[in-house]
Amino acid sequence: MERLNEGGQCRLTLVAAPAGFGKTTLLSEWAAGLGRPLAWLSLDAAESDPARFVEALVAALQTVAGEIGADVARALQSSPPPPTDAVLAALLEQIAQLPHPVVLVLDDYHRVDAEQVDAALLFVLEHLPPTLHLVMATREDPQLPLARWRAQGQLTELRAADLRFTATEAAAFLNRVMGLGLSAADITTLEHRTEGWIAGLQLAALSMRGREDLPEFIQRFAGDHRYVVDYLAEEVLRRQPEPLRQFLLQTAVLERLTGPLCDAVTGQTTGNARLAALERSNAFVVALDDQRRWYRYHHLFGEVLLVHLKAEHPDQVAGLHLRASAWYEQQGLPADAVRHALAGHHLERAADLIELAVPALRRDRQEATVLGWLRLLPDEVVRRRPVLSVYYAGALLMGGEIQAAQARLHDAERWLHPAADPGARVVVDEQEFRGLAGSIAIYRAGIALSQGDLTGTVRFARQVLELAQEDDDLRRGSAAGFLAIVSWRTGDLEAAHRSYTGCMTWLQRAGYLPDAIGCAAALAQIRQMQGRLREAALTYGRGLTLAASSGPSPLRGAADMHVGLSEIHRESGDLSAAAQDLRNSAALGEFAGLPPHPARWRVALARLRETTGDLDGALELLAEAERVYISDLLPDFRPLSALRARVWVLQGRLEEALGWARDRQLSVDDELTSLREFEHITLARILLAQGTTDAAAQVLPEARALLARLLPEAQNGGRTGSVIEILMLQALAEHRQGGLPAALLLAGALERAEPEGYVRLFLDEGSPLRALLTAVSQQPQVSDSARRYARRLLTADHTQAPRPPQPRPSLETLSERELEVLRRLGSELDGPALARELRVSLNTLRTHTKNIYSKLGVNSRRSAVRRAEELGLL
Repeated sequence: MERLNEGGQCRLTLVAAPAGFGKTTLLSEWAAGLGRPLAWLSLDAAESDPARFVEALVAALQTVAGEIGADVARALQSSPPPPTDAVLAALLEQIAQLPHPVVLVLDDYHRVDAEQVDAALLFVLEHLPPTLHLVMATREDPQLPLARWRAQGQLTELRAADLRFTATEAAAFLNRVMGLGLSAADITTLEHRTEGWIAGLQLAALSMRGREDLPEFIQRFAGDHRYVVDYLAEEVLRRQPEPLRQFLLQTAVLERLTGPLCDAVTGQTTGNARLAALERSNAFVVALDDQRRWYRYHHLFGEVLLVHLKAEHPDQVAGLHLRASAWYEQQGLPADAVRHALAGHHLERAADLIELAVPALRRDRQEATVLGWLRLLPDEVVRRRPVLSVYYAGALLMGGEIQAAQARLHDAERWLHPAADPGARVVVDEQEFRGLAGSIAIYRAGIALSQGDLTGTVRFARQVLELAQEDDDLRRGSAAGFLAIVSWRTGDLEAAHRSYTGCMTWLQRAGYLPDAIGCAAALAQIRQMQGRLREAALTYGRGLTLAASSGPSPLRGAADMHVGLSEIHRESGDLSAAAQDLRNSAALGEFAGLPPHPARWRVALARLRETTGDLDGALELLAEAERVYISDLLPDFRPLSALRARVWVLQGRLEEALGWARDRQLSVDDELTSLREFEHITLARILLAQGTTDAAAQVLPEARALLARLLPEAQNGGRTGSVIEILMLQALAEHRQGGLPAALLLAGALERAEPEGYVRLFLDEGSPLRALLTAVSQQPQVSDSARRYARRLLTADHTQAPRPPQPRPSLETLSERELEVLRRLGSELDGPALARELRVSLNTLRTHTKNIYSKLGVNSRRSAVRRAEELGLL
């Protein structure tokens, strides 16, 4: 107990010992007296899937921290799912905001067998906030850098040697707890032969209950742990009344136990009474809820039961799984029904269940679960099932397995051939089979789009519309979505908007509300590109209404609506509302990886930081966004690298910005497309920034020529948002070059911007544009609306405009101690380890770090190191 209490100062407390050494019991007793919130997660093989592991992690934390991480489970249902590190980073951010520290116990971690889960746990431990301490119980050492943490003093360990019962403890257990009244000699013999292994002692005690020949039994009892388990388990089972013994064996196939389920499997009616009696007798059952409705066997005991079942009644195993599968199916729990069908090798039944379960799972974006099931079915079972083959193709396509998806579509398609034998195929969902040709065409459209074949995408999408019935809302909506993406990519924004409107209507009618909300986000983004900010805001609002329509918990996608509103509020100059939008999004918790882009929340916050002058913070957020970014089928009109280049321009880092342009192979003579328009406007900004240097004579004409080419392209495409920015940049270029009256160009931008409320686009240009706004406000040749809007911008709040660069710190600015701390900030050491190395308290280290951040004008370790390197301080 003392060791566990002391472990709170370390990164990890590890309780590692073989089965039956009392790891869980120890931690349970410690947890009961801890006096602070503790979340408990009992793991099994199902959590070897990283997504399932994270979902279980969140569920455990929610028992002590309310709705924390509610976004994460929903984020993992998106397709494709976001990177595990990105989801965990978002979860850790929320944990860091908790008002009190929390302990998280991972029990039976050895049951998880996946390198991806080990990597996820390592990410958590390497980024552990001070509000979380991790405790692990496992039979095997995890694949973690234990040696390094041990050397750093960041690991508390309890091993088998610590958990073995001494002779005194064995006597207390056998005589006081189990009431056996053994002699000191008998206890010493048992303690020696079990080597203090409490599971062996407990099984021995159960075997000795009611025996009169205890000394003889103890003398005959010998063997290592494995033989002890086999021997004593046999003794326990053999001494049970036959009805109870058969109950134990028959229910060994169940991972969880409840009375009605046990009755269905055993054919009896005493399930609830049996489970209650087993719990009262300490017979290796563990209650899973406070109502005592669900239980499980102690893992070790359950394993022994299953071994004996297979040895004694191998012919019963498949039938027991079949009964469990049927019960779960009747209870409306298809996932458990499928699992037992697969475990019992009832493959045809499993295939039937999967075919019926997929529509609901697909609606909840659980293609990964479907794919895992289908991979367990033999090829011959799937190939004669056309509906299942199409589902398989869709799950493979979502996972990026294009060739495998095409093969499954071919398997399904052959059943549509007139020569196909109807008697050889298996169809459970007849309605889905009637729409099979349309489903195949949908996935062929998806494959074509993923391969950049826009013509093929349109051909297959139109084929779907020709094949689908009038009331086939899902297929019609899917086809309209593909047509919308193609129109969007090719720059036809109005056609894209019409198609997405139809897509949203059809999907909403089909019950696919999260996907309909995704359509709302796309519709709003299209309006933003068209410069119609007010209509975009209304569309985001409609998306929020739809997200809230299903009940008290908003649907997946609601957070993206708040992010979109944040972008519009920021542009309109209402920075407090923009920040509140992002807080609302974070509160909903869906910003960690949901459509259209998992990085969008971070990009919006980066733009807000940029607007308020925190350029280093903006770059850090853009770097995070780049790390969690997932490419999808939607066009990327604002690449993250271009946004970063724009911040570099604001920082005066023109060489890096020019390097970006070279890497992207951008030039003023490129063929112009809507897809790369943002990048070319960024290039124009870089050239204009260069125009303030000695190279002005060369680059300013290039910038002017590029902007002159971009303007008609944006106008013809109806991309008014770009038109406004281009006109403004042209005005700045002409002002420097002394060409066409710049005020007239700026007036054209203002006339388009005023109805939609553009503000920050102009204010963020700073003093050069302010002079032009003054000229417009006094220019009689421009329209009244332009003059009026120029005056409004001149009187707008400029206090939130980007601040000027911080003065360059010198070596004298930082104290010797601060320099010593600064030199170590680039290491992998966390705060406590760094404090120990410097031989200062953690509070002193925090004071030094705060001073360093303030003097360098940064807000993180990474930024401090980078800034110090730029200044030659390192």
